Amino acid sequence: MNVGVIGSGYVGLVAGACLAESGNDVVCADIDANKVARLNAGEVPIYEPGLEPLIERNLATGRLKFTTDVPEAVRSAHVIFIAVGTPPGEDGSADLQHVLDVAREIGRSVQDEKIVITKSTVPVGTARLVREAIEAETDVPVHVCSNPEFLKEGAAVADFMRPDRVVLGVDSEYASAILEELYAPFLRKGQGVGRLMVMDVPAAEITKYAANAMLATRISFMNSIAHLCEAAGADVDAVRRGVGSDTRIGPSFLFPGAGYGGSCFPKDVNALVRTMR
Repeated sequence: MNVGVIGSGYVGLVAGACLAESGNDVVCADIDANKVARLNAGEVPIYEPGLEPLIERNLATGRLKFTTDVPEAVRSAHVIFIAVGTPPGEDGSADLQHVLDVAREIGRSVQDEKIVITKSTVPVGTARLVREAIEAETDVPVHVCSNPEFLKEGAAVADFMRPDRVVLGVDSEYASAILEELYAPFLRKGQGVGRLMVMDVPAAEITKYAANAMLATRISFMNSIAHLCEAAGADVDAVRRGVGSDTRIGPSFLFPGAGYGGSCFPKDVNALVRTMR
């Protein structure tokens, strides 16, 4: 399958390399000419275990290419992932400027029917805005879907190649069938790997934020319990094990510590709060 990935940052690089590894012809487009030149030379600007050899191998076979020509990447692909950044605005909301700029470029460039997927973490309603931006530029039919990523830093390649689940928010049976085919190599049911979860587009958009907010909540909650344990002279590890043994709760993300952080949890929690207001 011919795939385009717009944005060659963390998510775009991992998605592009892994999709090429499964046999697709992938073109990753980015407006940063220096980054594209380095990537075509096999220099990976981020460190993620397993990513560099994956890129090198698929560059050598010709299944993976990097370009600054976004319109050509759009025209050559049947499935197009939008994987550009959504930095937080001053009010905590996700800044969709780059996502909508890409959508308008897609609209100006399409010549035949396409499936456009938001891979970036975006608030509910973004797919509708993407569709409006594309349709303002073209009459060519375009399916706009949501496929949020669930990648952990340090294990992103493994997470993509052997996912817990793949969430697809689709707007048509046609798009669903194409994306199920695209992800089939990663969902090896005989090995107990992954679940395909097909849903409406808004549900997929909310799922990403809800998942990250739930994980952040568990961390914060356990830290509050740790404070209580310290005041009461209780063993917090015993409490953690006692709580986590309940199958409705489970043991994951119940370790007290410094609090949640990183590049996603704070940003996504703030964006969800802003959306709910």
